[in-house]
Amino acid sequence: MVPKHPTKRRRLPPTERREEILQKAINLFSEHGFESSTREIARQLGITQPLLYRYFPSKEDLIREAYRSVYLERWDVEWDRLLCDRTKPLDWRLKAFYDSYTHAIFTRDWMRIYLFSGLKGADINRWYIGLLEERILQRIIKEYRHLAGLDGERQPEAEELELAWALHSGIFYLGVREHIFSLPPPKDRQRIIGNVVDVFHHGIQAYFSKLSAMKPAKLAAQS
Repeated sequence: MVPKHPTKRRRLPPTERREEILQKAINLFSEHGFESSTREIARQLGITQPLLYRYFPSKEDLIREAYRSVYLERWDVEWDRLLCDRTKPLDWRLKAFYDSYTHAIFTRDWMRIYLFSGLKGADINRWYIGLLEERILQRIIKEYRHLAGLDGERQPEAEELELAWALHSGIFYLGVREHIFSLPPPKDRQRIIGNVVDVFHHGIQAYFSKLSAMKPAKLAAQS
């Protein structure tokens, strides 16, 4: 009987090897979080620690690249333009945005890495929340201020921003239920998102209508 020889690892170009290691690390982080040392990460990826260091000099570098791959590469610059397009109704813009956004982020690796990062206090959450607030949540509030006849370019107050967070968190939780709690997703996610946006749309307009009505009275009191 001819003895079997172990299968040799296929030699890959450096860029392909780096991407292979990164994708395996992303899968590892999504299943086990960020507790492992670089030695343990290398062992679980089936490579040597020196090979891991050749492509990622530190664990922080590996986490930073995972953030770029999972979060930044899925960020669609069209979302910014969509939310700012005042030729279309604002509720339509929100529905179109969240339909596209949830298709991009409602994946196992995105959701689990995000929540593991929050539990660990890792930088991924802080990086992403900063991006989300600046590019999406502040823009939503500015558009509703503009719709109400208020200053649409003023930085949102903390209380106003919480309203946008309430909308976003409710939609985000649909992904948590599916990918963290392993519950079945809604049969018609787009319809559910549309309903959530409709409730938010009417409620926040009432909120800003009150602010808009208070503005003339405040100016009169100051004169």
